[in-house]
Amino acid sequence: MKSICVYCGSKGGTNPVYREAAIDLADYIVDQGLRLINGGGNIGIMGVMADRVLARGGDCVGVIPLGLREKEVAHYGMTELITVPDMHSRKLCMVNLSDAFIALPGGFGTLDELFETLTWSQLHLHRKPIGLLNVNNFFDHLVGMMDHMVDEGFLKADARDLMMVADTVSGLFHLLNAPSTPPEAKWS
Repeated sequence: MKSICVYCGSKGGTNPVYREAAIDLADYIVDQGLRLINGGGNIGIMGVMADRVLARGGDCVGVIPLGLREKEVAHYGMTELITVPDMHSRKLCMVNLSDAFIALPGGFGTLDELFETLTWSQLHLHRKPIGLLNVNNFFDHLVGMMDHMVDEGFLKADARDLMMVADTVSGLFHLLNAPSTPPEAKWS
């Protein structure tokens, strides 16, 4: 693993524990010599992570749609800032640049990126691990909903298992780095 994509909020949340988790994750990424891939913004948890990685001498590549860049939310201090035409292009670019994915707490945009990446994995379009960092039990209801989808016959258990969940950075990376034999990807 060389690059890790982190989907996270463009807002900071109301509890400082989310900012602290973003800093812990950023530190771990730098300590492991990984490159951070994110949405290219300078705001919220996304900006906190990028600032920390860059302050510690790490590499951070942001992918931002032109419309958001024009609204002046782009982080111009990134190691590399890639501008794409739209949100769909952003997600595709981030998936192509990354070897694994982590979601931190966030809003609709975070969930959109997470679930598109999961759907592409379910469809065998990539073989890259995906995890939730369940900070402060933020994702408990979401995890419960995925389990409910399995129970009600709308999601296969093996598809549900594509989403790894841990409440610590080291625990999540242990899961992401575990050997697996997912089906061959149709593209990556």
